[in-house]
Amino acid sequence: MSTSPRAPSFAPSFAELYTPKLVTVLREGYGLAKFRADAFAGLTVAIVALPLSMAIAIASGVTPDRGLYTSIVGGFAVSALGGSRFQIGGPAGAFIVLVAATVQQHGVEGLILATFLAGVILVTIGVLRLGVFIKYIPFPVTVGFTSGIAIIILASQIKELLGLTLNGPEPGPFIPKLEALGAALPSLNNAAVALSLLTIGAIAAVRRWRPHWPAFLIATGLASIVAFLFALPAETLGTRFGELPRTLPSPHLPAISFAKLTELLPAAVSFALLGSIESLLSAVVADSMSGRRHRSNAELVAQGIANMASATFGGICVTGTIARTATNVRAGARGPISGMLHSAFLLLFMMVAAPLASYVPLAALGSVLAVVCWNMAEKHEFATLMRASRGDALVLLATFLIVVFRDLTTGILVGFGLGAILFLHRMAQAVAVESASPLIEDDRADHAHRGGRRPYDASLATDRDVFVCRISGAFFFGAAASVAAALDRIGEHPKAYVIDFSAVPVIDSTAAATIEGFARKARRNQALVYVAGADPAVRRILLTHGARRPLVRFKAELADAVASARQELEASTADKTPASRLALKT
Repeated sequence: MSTSPRAPSFAPSFAELYTPKLVTVLREGYGLAKFRADAFAGLTVAIVALPLSMAIAIASGVTPDRGLYTSIVGGFAVSALGGSRFQIGGPAGAFIVLVAATVQQHGVEGLILATFLAGVILVTIGVLRLGVFIKYIPFPVTVGFTSGIAIIILASQIKELLGLTLNGPEPGPFIPKLEALGAALPSLNNAAVALSLLTIGAIAAVRRWRPHWPAFLIATGLASIVAFLFALPAETLGTRFGELPRTLPSPHLPAISFAKLTELLPAAVSFALLGSIESLLSAVVADSMSGRRHRSNAELVAQGIANMASATFGGICVTGTIARTATNVRAGARGPISGMLHSAFLLLFMMVAAPLASYVPLAALGSVLAVVCWNMAEKHEFATLMRASRGDALVLLATFLIVVFRDLTTGILVGFGLGAILFLHRMAQAVAVESASPLIEDDRADHAHRGGRRPYDASLATDRDVFVCRISGAFFFGAAASVAAALDRIGEHPKAYVIDFSAVPVIDSTAAATIEGFARKARRNQALVYVAGADPAVRRILLTHGARRPLVRFKAELADAVASARQELEASTADKTPASRLALKT
């Protein structure tokens, strides 16, 4: 990708790459006003995280206190040491399937060791600067495994939502699970169903009429009060797990042996792979909302340390959590201290209100996770990819179905492999189209407009209001992260961006989603985005993924796009002048 004008680049040192964002924020100057903003954001996120942490832990096959340990210890480490200003760490719904399977096979002690080992792997990935390879995962694979995880988690909560009683342990595989749940339908608990409907309805109502209120906590509290006042025969945290502890446990790790580590290595690698994907996705979401940029390898090192710390205190896997991180940004956080305070508030809640948690119905926590599944299913992106092309639909469906009916790791690997094959196929088609041009072109004379050459336009390099950049070559999932980083590094904030696509022979869904995300960020900054020279196939993919008006304007030629951008800016400026407003009034 080339840009105009081109700014000098300096390679950062090792220390600069791994300096926590906490240090950066403190160096910038941190006062009482920023601390108050971080304290409010931290309290807001803690209120959201309290029921979620317990619900995710229970769905993962462990006790609810381990979810709180994860958010308190792991979440604090992620914020204090991470490469993102706004990342919130804790247990995530995406891990439920892997954690539950590990507990079934190796027990809780095996889970703790696997979590610790995953932390070591994450630190190694970060130190070796391998985090950049995580960005090469195609967009259809990400949507496929996220939607597949949502389906599996929802299936795991049917038992709690309906209050079913199974004859034996609940099966892990999807089809046997549904068969066992279907056989248990005669044991349906009307009280549990009523509490589930009440909780989901309350969450929907709060989000509809009071979107800034903590919907999960309000709905869970309401269900608990109703269950207590009417003495409903529904299972609660207290009846299944007893009273929650009020303090953190002493640091401890199970006995470690080489044979045990070898046995747990596949689970640890799966934890590390999923954790790196989830944490970097969450950091990208925070970047898009805040206009900042994270350091991916520093973030992975922090995630690794957080997992080791969480395991030491009896917690489960830690990763960046997209919903809680987005809540942190929307609540007005100024830096990582908000995440550290979120952990401190959770510890305070546990010390003060642990006995009250015993009254929370399991149906209410299951309902919270059901809503989380609905939100994480990426329904719009799924439908868009199904319409985009047969290749993207194939990658999406293969990943989705394998995740649901087999396992997560195999689904990601198969999806990535199909994505690579699809890219090679598209490149072969692009080369066939371009084969009429010689491999090595002869020199040309500098005659204006001959052979398609245009005179040099100095205004393209000197116009501060219109920034012109050019993307060259195949724009696919492997290059999307680099293009996004180049666009984000533009130092000044122009009023219009013109992106020249005339040298892009092929584009995939990941790249199209990158352009759409950049256009949304530009629109929030009241800047225009023009795409020039895109051929019909490239333009169709961009339009399919939402890169259309009012976000993006298309022009056939670069000069036309620049001229249109200048005209629109001049018209906008004229509308804002006092003379124009006076003319409008008269």
